Amino acid sequence: MIAAIKPAGSNTRGLLAYLYGPGRHDEHLDPHLVAAFAMLGMPDPGRDEHATLTGLGHHLDEPVRLRNNEFGKPVTDHVWHCPVRTAPEDRYLSDTEWGEIAQRIVQAAGIAPDGDDLACRWIAVRHADDHIHILATTVREDGRRPKLHDSGIRVGDECRQIEKDYGLRRLRKGDRTATRRPTQAEMHKAERLGWEQTSREWLQDRIHAAIPHATSAEQLLAYLEAGDILVKPRRGPSGDLLGYAVGRPGDLNKDGEQIYHPGGKIAPDLSLPKLKARLETSVPEEHPTARRNRPATAWHQATEALDTLHTEITGTDTGDQDGYGDARAQAHIAALGELMEATAQKAPADLRGELQAASKAFARAQRSQIRAEDRSAHALRSAARDIVSTATGPEGSALAALVAALVWATIVAGRWHEAMQHAHQADAARQAVQHLQAAADHALVPTLAELERRQPKQEARRTLTDDVRTAVPDHAERILTDASWPALATVLADAEAVGHQPHQLLKEAAAQRELTSARHPARVLITRIQHTGRNPVPNRRAEAARRRSTTGAWPAGSATPALQQAGPAAAPGRTNRPRR
Repeated sequence: MIAAIKPAGSNTRGLLAYLYGPGRHDEHLDPHLVAAFAMLGMPDPGRDEHATLTGLGHHLDEPVRLRNNEFGKPVTDHVWHCPVRTAPEDRYLSDTEWGEIAQRIVQAAGIAPDGDDLACRWIAVRHADDHIHILATTVREDGRRPKLHDSGIRVGDECRQIEKDYGLRRLRKGDRTATRRPTQAEMHKAERLGWEQTSREWLQDRIHAAIPHATSAEQLLAYLEAGDILVKPRRGPSGDLLGYAVGRPGDLNKDGEQIYHPGGKIAPDLSLPKLKARLETSVPEEHPTARRNRPATAWHQATEALDTLHTEITGTDTGDQDGYGDARAQAHIAALGELMEATAQKAPADLRGELQAASKAFARAQRSQIRAEDRSAHALRSAARDIVSTATGPEGSALAALVAALVWATIVAGRWHEAMQHAHQADAARQAVQHLQAAADHALVPTLAELERRQPKQEARRTLTDDVRTAVPDHAERILTDASWPALATVLADAEAVGHQPHQLLKEAAAQRELTSARHPARVLITRIQHTGRNPVPNRRAEAARRRSTTGAWPAGSATPALQQAGPAAAPGRTNRPRR
């Protein structure tokens, strides 16, 4: 059940004309009262031929007129309007049941608290099977105004209880992180102008798409202006940016003036303070030219940035008293959405649709009531900026590895939201995973075909089968019966040919991404091993020497610790080496 409180109005008679009228598309059938502040003697123009809309409006407005006459300063925002609607699959509710529901809604809102004989006047009109409209005038019988602060939250909580009591579809409790629903006027305007989205929805998508391209709020606004979005900044006397609003070209009001929407009214995470926190970190930025000079590696670097996400999110203590661990996790989830958006922008056309759908679905998961520690997610944000500044498209296996890593990262983000009881965000993550999995499957098709075409011989596959059973015994049967096992065998054989140990690669890949939730474990391992196996085999002797050289500092002019341990025979200038 949804109860949508509308902005306060001033024309009681005009709203009554709509409620009792035929509707915009003749959808209003048999409009009539189902409840009111005092049903006895209440005029009902829908059922009483002698009752008029003007008479009903005067009856509701009586306390408003008395207050205006007494205080002189008229009340102009006194019309409270709240449609209440059930879900399409819900059962039919009788007039009596709708009347009971209306009574509970006005009590929860503070319009008519239980037992208050001097409360506001209100009525509930039904003109369709699945919803009612509650109209109230927000001046009490004693001339005071009702306390309606946070009434939407209280009404939402009451709707959740009504769903339980009446056996209706159960919705999840709101957390004030959702974007505002389009109004009927916005939807009708979009339809009239042939737009697929309302202006606020259109602007929200474009601001989110612009974020990976900017490192400051000023840069973001400049990028939006370059994309033909109308920007109206608000600045202080010093020229500092204090706020902003954006407009869609062609979105005009009745006087022909451009309509602008403040960022915070478009989406909760698009206010100027929140954008500044996300974009303007204290970590030094690499020059964009340096990023453009290495386009082939940006995709691999993004995958590597995601490799640490599991630790950054699940490694945090959700019970820490100062909430810093939660703040870090929320920051990484927000940055994950930016990387998802950047990948969608630069991906080939055949993958772009699913990736864009995933990015849009994940937008709700990017924000919660936990304030993000944005500086901690610098690596992910840098990866997103690297991708959008890359001039060329990715090599197939690199993109497949990145999309597969995005799948796993989004699963991890959804699990964190579930643990934090963020129901809406967890749902958003699950929806994003579905789109990402479809993109991952599609991205891997050409790679699988090429790998299966040159799969190793039977004897080599038997050896690799033993490696699988030894390295990942808990998942060996699922891997070996996966249709992509021949392709995985090819990947392992390729890695072995350049010096890697298949057994070790399998263990490392399984440790980076648990396989229980994987639909196709062999495919998961293919992308992981192709990503890690592209690196040269590490020289352990050289690595040990490098570590020795950086384990500590010593006074200038003195021998290094290694040389001190080796004795005078190893001092500089000597030709003989210490015995091994």
